[in-house]
Amino acid sequence: MVRRRRMVRHYTDQPLAPEVIERVLANALRAPSAGFSQGWAFLALTDAEDRARFWPFVPTRVEQTPTMQDAPLVVIPLAHKMAYLERYAEEDKGWVDRAEARWPAPYWHIDTGMAALLMLLTAVDEGLGACFFGVMPDNIDGLRTEFGIPEEYHPIGGLTVGYRAPDLPPPPARIAERKRTVADVVHRGQWGKH
Repeated sequence: MVRRRRMVRHYTDQPLAPEVIERVLANALRAPSAGFSQGWAFLALTDAEDRARFWPFVPTRVEQTPTMQDAPLVVIPLAHKMAYLERYAEEDKGWVDRAEARWPAPYWHIDTGMAALLMLLTAVDEGLGACFFGVMPDNIDGLRTEFGIPEEYHPIGGLTVGYRAPDLPPPPARIAERKRTVADVVHRGQWGKH
């Protein structure tokens, strides 16, 4: 499954079965979560009208790959930082000051990203294509307002799921040129030792 995962940006408008959508969403909850904080939420857009309301907030995606709009499922993964700060202030963790500075990395974003990856992998299991992409900071407030997303939840991006278009364009040559190998990124026992 992992070797078959690709970011798919071209879809047909064939609908997804409701049980497939539910598996994609439910599998996100299997992601690891620091302290079992589960500081995530997912806004699932399945109605065509709701999806149409989403696309103006990612104009670059629409401009560069208009067939992404054909995907029958759009998910906005949302990170909830306070769920982590509150969880680690509990007695068994003991960080009563709720200081964000204690965290070596923003696990609320990391864990939400892992949940998004599980949705991408579930799409592969289901024989579907999927793509994760960013929402630019300038568009976050408008997205929140449009969909009523509470301030304490931060959209980390968007995710599309659907049937791959049969006539996918070949990937740009620059992708193959930029692809890093295991030897490029794995250091064994000491930095610089491959």
